[in-house]
Amino acid sequence: MHVVHCFHMWVNSMHHGLRRLDLNLLLVFDALYHSRQVTVAADVLSLSPSAFSHALSRLRAAVGDELFVRVGQGMQPTPYAQHMAADIHAALQMLGGALQGAGGFDPRHSERSFVLAATDYTACVLLPPLMAKLAVDAPKVHVRVVSSEQHVPVADLASGQLDFAVGFTGDQPDLPGQILSHRWFEDDYVVLLRQGHPLLDGAWGLEAYLSAQHVVVTPWNESQGVVDRVLAAQGRQRQVSLHLPSVLAAPFVIAQTDLLISIPRRAAQVLGKALPVVQRPLPLPVPAFAVCLYQHARYQTAAAPRWLLQQLTALPGSAPA
Repeated sequence: MHVVHCFHMWVNSMHHGLRRLDLNLLLVFDALYHSRQVTVAADVLSLSPSAFSHALSRLRAAVGDELFVRVGQGMQPTPYAQHMAADIHAALQMLGGALQGAGGFDPRHSERSFVLAATDYTACVLLPPLMAKLAVDAPKVHVRVVSSEQHVPVADLASGQLDFAVGFTGDQPDLPGQILSHRWFEDDYVVLLRQGHPLLDGAWGLEAYLSAQHVVVTPWNESQGVVDRVLAAQGRQRQVSLHLPSVLAAPFVIAQTDLLISIPRRAAQVLGKALPVVQRPLPLPVPAFAVCLYQHARYQTAAAPRWLLQQLTALPGSAPA
């Protein structure tokens, strides 16, 4: 009898806060935390903005905190909201995974939102074929791509805020054992220069390459790019006129100047179709690299992430499983 009484007290203590709270309101919290826009969050949950605002008011009253305050055109989380955001998201992911495990994941009818961390290069390669495939196989699924300040955002993967992070081999060799790496595809580097560039009239080689000014893209603010490290090992150096944090602006600069850029071949192929630029081989031995999909082991058996991984690794050009 004493054991039953203690268990009853533990259950009441454990779930006192939850018994006062409509758990659907946690979906409201999670959607607004990630979108920072009431209209966007309401759309994700298929609610009207007024219904969403009413639900948010109920949640604020239940927890005794404003949770989100308007700053400019968006909603920013309070310190209390920041404190509990990761745990709420992880709990929702785990609950969703448990329910999917029981009933399976039906991509044809699911309205699940997947969150991926990627650079603009990997997004450029990933999104066109992925979204074309999802439009047919999973028309209601939503994909959100976010940038990351880290090569592999371990904490966000562990908390469930990210389903996958797209990164490169060698970015973070000492990853925790719980972070799984799925080899996605291989790529190498080429050089882009504008049509009519003076270097196109002569012999193309390392000396021609080093005679030009260059644009360098360093997504995580590295002091050097991989090309510079290879050149340094040879006792050589290129002239860098512009450092950028992303690939997106670089080809537009290249198309209007005599600057050169060394970028992954797949990105060059996509951008070369849209701009008056010419592709040349990189005239030095920079190794090819693999692009990987990183995932936390906690979620590898959940039906929805497992399905998305299958879609990603089945895209054209992916490495064999």
